[in-house]
Amino acid sequence: MFGKRKKQVVGCDVGSSSIKIVELKPLKNGEYQLVHAAIANLSPEAIVDGAIMDSSLVVEALSRLIADNNIRNPNFGGSLSGHSVIIKKIQLPAMTEAELTESIQWEAEQYIPFDINDVNLDYVVLESSGDTMDVLLVAVKKDRIADYTSVIVQAGKEPVLVDVDVFALQNAYETNYTAGEGTIGLVNIGASVMNINVLHNGTSIFWRDVAFGGNQYTEAIQRELNLPREEAERLKLGEQVGEHSLQQVMGVLNSVSEDLAAELQKTFDFFVATSSVDRLDRVVLGGGSSLVLNLNTILKDRFQVDVEVMNPFRNIRYSESDFDPEWINRHAPAMAVAVGLAVRMVGD
Repeated sequence: MFGKRKKQVVGCDVGSSSIKIVELKPLKNGEYQLVHAAIANLSPEAIVDGAIMDSSLVVEALSRLIADNNIRNPNFGGSLSGHSVIIKKIQLPAMTEAELTESIQWEAEQYIPFDINDVNLDYVVLESSGDTMDVLLVAVKKDRIADYTSVIVQAGKEPVLVDVDVFALQNAYETNYTAGEGTIGLVNIGASVMNINVLHNGTSIFWRDVAFGGNQYTEAIQRELNLPREEAERLKLGEQVGEHSLQQVMGVLNSVSEDLAAELQKTFDFFVATSSVDRLDRVVLGGGSSLVLNLNTILKDRFQVDVEVMNPFRNIRYSESDFDPEWINRHAPAMAVAVGLAVRMVGD
């Protein structure tokens, strides 16, 4: 008997400022066709510090996205980041898969700062050598998973997988770029959190979430120019708002970008100090705030490496009669995590 073909997952990235949805269709040559791509803004009070504060606002926005785009696929995948997610690489004595399954919960208790009964645990063996094995351990608080999956259920869909933002980001990168040799820092800059995943010769070796993002830019512009949030958001991305010009806001943007660069510097310094790798070769930015004017130049000057903004649709085919190329280009960096989820399949 032939096995049934696995079904594709709709990538649903519920962020603190917007919801992004991507659906892909796999093609025979290993490429993908874009079926759906959509984004809806969320009110600032809906999600705060990664916690859903007003689920009705989130459910309403997601339901509207699903209806407006006629998304029929019931299988949705989401992802999480922040304080409720713990990622650790641990070294254990070499053992069989059965032995590891039996002992992983006890081993994990030593590394997880939460009650082990309050988290969902997953793991993968990275490599075994002699008497030891390296295991990647991921723990996510059950209540945070329940909050996010509940939103999908209330919007009429089935949450079939939950990933972690840093790994979804990596999936999007690997789908569109050749990893190759060297050390690459993937940095997804969301509204409230930066997700950082360092790849060395194509393998993920360091992960961290930093509480810094696009909200800092918006709030700085609001303070400096005494503007409402919506107008500050538009100014942040280079639009002219009333009598306020780009020149007025560039100093504010550059100041916050320097703060962001300093946060990244601390993270990358820690990475270099705790690994056998002595430098980064390239930085690749994702997330909606990666488009802040002059940010890539400031980061390039700070780290003295090439800095580019990721295009998660780079190797994904789409019809220009179905998707406006200008819309795709404008929103592409913000869709990185959603694309990384959309390449997954039910049962992965």
